[in-house]
Amino acid sequence: MKSKIDYNEIIKLIDLLEERKLSHFELEVEGLKISLGRSQAGAQPLEMVQIAPPAADTSKSALLTEVVQEEAQNNLHVVTSPMVGTFYRSPDPSSPAFVEAGETVKKNQTLCIIEAMKLMNEIEADVEGVVTEVYVKNGKPVEYGQKLFALKPL
Repeated sequence: MKSKIDYNEIIKLIDLLEERKLSHFELEVEGLKISLGRSQAGAQPLEMVQIAPPAADTSKSALLTEVVQEEAQNNLHVVTSPMVGTFYRSPDPSSPAFVEAGETVKKNQTLCIIEAMKLMNEIEADVEGVVTEVYVKNGKPVEYGQKLFALKPL
């Protein structure tokens, strides 16, 4: 599920930069990278430095290579995080997890939620299969490309 970054969220980031007196701040969400920074001369209080798709990163390439190797070796399909955020197994703390290991899931079935910038992003299965492993604990931070679930395709 694609999330949109709206103007108000960017304003909140700028306010945070000012409030914390940070000189630089970067955020990457679903292929969009926002980099904010203060000008060196101090004449302008804040400038928008860059809003662009992220460049290829060797650590991201290494993560994706690891996922492809695991899929090939174990005949598994690995669902990875499409963004940086906080991983949640259920829609709220009092609800059961969306899926458990051993359960069969259908294509497009919600597996988890990743919260990024106060937006709740549902992560769905892109294949039909059986959940063989859940790699992340509830409430833990995840990185882009990090393994979330292993599915044995049907």
